[in-house]
Amino acid sequence: MTTPAAEPPDATSVLLPGPWSHRDLSANGVQLHVAEAGEGPLVVLLHGFPQFWWTWRGQLPALAAAGFHAVAPDLRGYGASDKPPRGYDLPTAAADVAALIRALGEREAVLVGHDWGALVAWTMAVLHPRSVRRLVVLSMAHPRRLRAGMADPAQRRAFRYFLGAQLPRLPERRLTRDDDDPVADLLRRWSGPEWQHSPDFAEAVDRYRAAARIPQAAYGSMEYFRWAGRSQLRPDGLRFARRMSAPITAPTLQLHGSADTCVLPATAAGSGRYVAAAHEFRTLPGIGHFPQEEVPEVVAEALTAWAR
Repeated sequence: MTTPAAEPPDATSVLLPGPWSHRDLSANGVQLHVAEAGEGPLVVLLHGFPQFWWTWRGQLPALAAAGFHAVAPDLRGYGASDKPPRGYDLPTAAADVAALIRALGEREAVLVGHDWGALVAWTMAVLHPRSVRRLVVLSMAHPRRLRAGMADPAQRRAFRYFLGAQLPRLPERRLTRDDDDPVADLLRRWSGPEWQHSPDFAEAVDRYRAAARIPQAAYGSMEYFRWAGRSQLRPDGLRFARRMSAPITAPTLQLHGSADTCVLPATAAGSGRYVAAAHEFRTLPGIGHFPQEEVPEVVAEALTAWAR
């Protein structure tokens, strides 16, 4: 007798309790869910793949305690935010966040991004410079530096998941299949060794596995990869690459794990050439692709200092 498949979780499953509150805001034609804490100058925290807002659980209360209004949205296609059929290109995602800042009643924010959220943050700093007071980038090269880094065979091997995500439909099925644990495999492959053996890692796997199975969430997350790959030789992608050559005027901090096997440190380190303002590249020894979860206190302290 075949056991029936479990019902997929709905979007409300990511409304996890804690020292923060939840609400939805209209921005750029979509509803974006945010978790927020504290009052004061605005700090916006953008998650990456395969995560959602909860990746910032260690930084939301710390920033609030330091006198900031910390806001962690789910990007479109993720978590409890809208999952439209299109709009997963970086200019649109950046416009979402710029509109979110306005919806929060602010003109600018300290912008923090990790992984895909960092690509959105880099993009915002160029296309919406007045919305970005200061910039913090975790585990990601500038888009033009990442594009150039693909000429390195080591970076191409590290980015093999990116290449596999270009297929239609199959990556979504792989991400959500019941007979394997692809989310655990991704987190284990990209993270540093210490976090993998902690109880927090097991909880993170459970949370991100469930979030990937929210209807249409896997599709949304894969569409970011597909746009980035397929646009490389299309007019929209070439236009984006040209626009991203403009110098970034926001003071920028990069935090990158020395053991990151997804975006290699050597690839990320060349990003400073695109920053005309103060720029600092800080390596985190022994840390992998998820520093905000692997060393949450270290990242919280760095964010608080840079935001000030």
